[in-house]
Amino acid sequence: MNASTAPAPAAAAVVRPRPPAPSAPRNSLTMLRRNLKHARRYPAMTISLVSMPIAMLLLFNYVFGGTMSAGMGGRGSGDYIAYLVPGILLMAVGSGVLPTTVGVCTDMTEGIVARFRTMPINGSSILTGRVVGAVIQTLLSIVLVIGVAFLVGFRSGAEPVEWLAAAGLLALICGALTWLAVALGQLVKAPEAASSVALPFSFLLPFLSSAFVPLDSMPDWLRHFAEWQPYTAFIETLRGLLLGDEIGRYGPLAVGWGVLIAVGGFLWARSLFNRDATR
Repeated sequence: MNASTAPAPAAAAVVRPRPPAPSAPRNSLTMLRRNLKHARRYPAMTISLVSMPIAMLLLFNYVFGGTMSAGMGGRGSGDYIAYLVPGILLMAVGSGVLPTTVGVCTDMTEGIVARFRTMPINGSSILTGRVVGAVIQTLLSIVLVIGVAFLVGFRSGAEPVEWLAAAGLLALICGALTWLAVALGQLVKAPEAASSVALPFSFLLPFLSSAFVPLDSMPDWLRHFAEWQPYTAFIETLRGLLLGDEIGRYGPLAVGWGVLIAVGGFLWARSLFNRDATR
């Protein structure tokens, strides 16, 4: 066989470098910036997040405060606001569930999450960025509500350590309810339905707790429910911390409920996200 008829050597296989694995912290930070920019460009949800708790604070303090305080053995609305503020803070936390649920549902239904899945993005960062952004917004709204509460007469008897404990508990509750909101936002298929699903956490459960009236004033059937639902444990623990009073059994209950909701919401949200990715 001469050289002209010899088979050509096989072309060497081209080995392309594998793209770097997506960095979860970096991707989460990118998603966090995206969510904060959305909140800045579309402030309606953020305004409602702050305005509702402040409106309820002013309404109950100035309209119902005298009657409520007299019924609880106080001398005026100034006594009632000390009782009122912890429940309003929990209502501020619950109000953060609504925009998070609607935002997650909108992202899932409009296709932006499906587009993210085609990119070299760590999947968990999409949810983590949403949660961190929502928690930051909610904590800022809580600071504003506390400022308004001091302006209208609230006075705290808490020590600095008790304020730190109250801040830690509020952060735990924010994270727990936000993960639950992320799961609910993936569960429903329309933003209108998302707002309805979030309503019990932002409005109904605070009213069925010790936020506005003592448990002893409720009918027996309602008192038993209110006593063991998580919002009452959260509120009574915050009330004890902010006023420098005894917490009793509500402290462990509040932490237990917070951890349970956080872990359950996280696992549920991740399961729904992974399930949609396989479809």
